[in-house]
Amino acid sequence: MPTDELFWRRTVVCAGALIYWGGVYVQGRRIRKRIGRSPNLKPRDTRERLLWAGWMLVILAWIVQPLLVGSKVELPGLRIHPQCLHPAGLIGGIVFTVAGYASTIWCYVIMGNAWRIGINRKEKNELVTAGPYRRIRHPIYAFQSLMLAGAVLLLPTICSVAVLLLHLICVITKAKDEEAYLLGVHGDAYREFMVKTGRLFPKFW
Repeated sequence: MPTDELFWRRTVVCAGALIYWGGVYVQGRRIRKRIGRSPNLKPRDTRERLLWAGWMLVILAWIVQPLLVGSKVELPGLRIHPQCLHPAGLIGGIVFTVAGYASTIWCYVIMGNAWRIGINRKEKNELVTAGPYRRIRHPIYAFQSLMLAGAVLLLPTICSVAVLLLHLICVITKAKDEEAYLLGVHGDAYREFMVKTGRLFPKFW
């Protein structure tokens, strides 16, 4: 693979991760300033701590892997097989990365001050059903997954696939926890919302 192509693949993955999680940090500070308290950034129980640990591994690998791929010391999980590379993967990976982040910003706008990281069972926020939430209950998680799928296309390594799978385990677990909480807060209104929407993918039937 040409060195310049590998450079761009690595750059898009690493920059995408840094921009995404930098954006999460900025969003957290913005919401904290608006509501006058933390948007549940600190995990409240063992289950949330385990999820945070999983996500920290995802973030670390997402950022660090591009720095190690193509280095002189080839680690087995970071090796790229030439047959796995295709120009369509480069284009698709860039499209997934840009679309995933742009759509995440859209979610931030739609959620407004209701945006949270963790669950505080004493809170009762409004039920957001506009924008991407018309079809998907957890679009931010879906768009994170889209960006990580883009990373798989750009850097098709065992590490990229493992990171995507770990992320999916974390988001599905977190989504189920959030749904249980929202059912307790909104009752029948949320049950009806669940019927009309998919968890990470839209319902078309």
